[in-house]
Amino acid sequence: MTKEKKGPFRGWRHLFRRTAKPPKEFFCPISNSLMFDPAVVSSGHTFDRVCVQVCRDLDFTPTLPDGSIPNFSTVVPNLAVKAAISDWCYRLGTKPPVEPEYSDIESVVLSISGSAASTSRIRAMDPGSGLPGDLSPRNSCSSSSSEKSVIVNLSPPLLFANSVSPSLPLSPPSSEYVSASSSISCSEDENFVTRMQSLDVFEQEQAVIQLRSITRTNEESRATLCTEKLLFSLKQLLNSRYAAVQSNAAAALVNLSLEKENKAKIRRNGLIPSLIEIMKNGFEESREHAVGAIFSLSIENENKAAMGFLGAIPPLLHLLRSGTAQIRRDATAALYHLTLLNANATRLINLGAAGVVVGLLKDAEVASAVVLVICNLAGSSKGRAALLDANAVECLLGILRNGEGSEVTQVNCVAALSLLSIENWRFTRLARDAAATEVLEAVAATGSAAARETASKILDGLR
Repeated sequence: MTKEKKGPFRGWRHLFRRTAKPPKEFFCPISNSLMFDPAVVSSGHTFDRVCVQVCRDLDFTPTLPDGSIPNFSTVVPNLAVKAAISDWCYRLGTKPPVEPEYSDIESVVLSISGSAASTSRIRAMDPGSGLPGDLSPRNSCSSSSSEKSVIVNLSPPLLFANSVSPSLPLSPPSSEYVSASSSISCSEDENFVTRMQSLDVFEQEQAVIQLRSITRTNEESRATLCTEKLLFSLKQLLNSRYAAVQSNAAAALVNLSLEKENKAKIRRNGLIPSLIEIMKNGFEESREHAVGAIFSLSIENENKAAMGFLGAIPPLLHLLRSGTAQIRRDATAALYHLTLLNANATRLINLGAAGVVVGLLKDAEVASAVVLVICNLAGSSKGRAALLDANAVECLLGILRNGEGSEVTQVNCVAALSLLSIENWRFTRLARDAAATEVLEAVAATGSAAARETASKILDGLR
């Protein structure tokens, strides 16, 4: 009888003969699927390489089912396991595993971290298509979701129509910039990368100033120049200790982020943590551009969970209270988009921010956008309770009573009151104490069609 040769797969070969079920060692502990590119990390655990990359990008370390915590500091291909998986697939006539999509793994990791859960909610009127950056809004990039609206569509409000970087003009750039950027060669990004990686600070500064100018109005340049190499170099300059370099790098990133296809690319290349750090500790002008970039990136649904998990909400809240008028407008817009995700709305409530948000209803600069944030927070019982504690009912009724804000703001105030009234006896008591009946009857009589309908429903509940 011939003796079976010993080898690294000997134990697995015996298992192959007994069952078609692959050994558990072939599954990635994170994705729970057969590994395409097994890699062993410093702690000795083996994962699919893309899972390690996603965890690194999100700065997340999972706790494995056995209670152990992996160390991702080094990653080495696990050729033995990869060969064993190929051998197993060949013997059973099974197709080998395919390379997982980065976005799919990212969703899994965010789900593990408790940040990906999102449920439908009633929301107020969308704030329109305003985008930050060095130009006026070019098209609607507002979050599209399956969430129902309690508001009948009106003309979209221009809450953030003037949300632009303060240091560049709103009008089109000079003709020399248009002509310089009208033809972007394939090697243009290489030129920028070389100059941005120069040891000469002046050369770095000139490179990001030119990048900022070229991407200011030229949509083609935004798409062409937003390569992994350029984003890597831009990320390094976002961490520069020179104000002019950092601020122009941040402004250039705002412009690049205006292109819808670039939003996920910027996240995947790890630039969001740098923007968050600038919001916390950057130069003043850099902070304005960083908040603008966060606003622009938050419009993309896939970015919302990652930005909340990475810690964008606390610095946004701080800047909303202490920043310039421009920063406060963009911070409010970013918080609106981020809190469309329930997990982010919960984060904001857990920060004890309900009182701060309600207090900002008195700030005419941001009140119209703050109402939208309140509508998002009121989508959960915990959010409603915190808002009622913060005197939201009286403040919203005050806006309606005094006729403050635009027609859209009035409609959204009624929508926020409607959300706060859901299965809430406290709302009834607070509304009566604030003489809500008189105010809502006036809205039901003279308001827009959408406001009249919602106000009538609230009145029915108060009677």
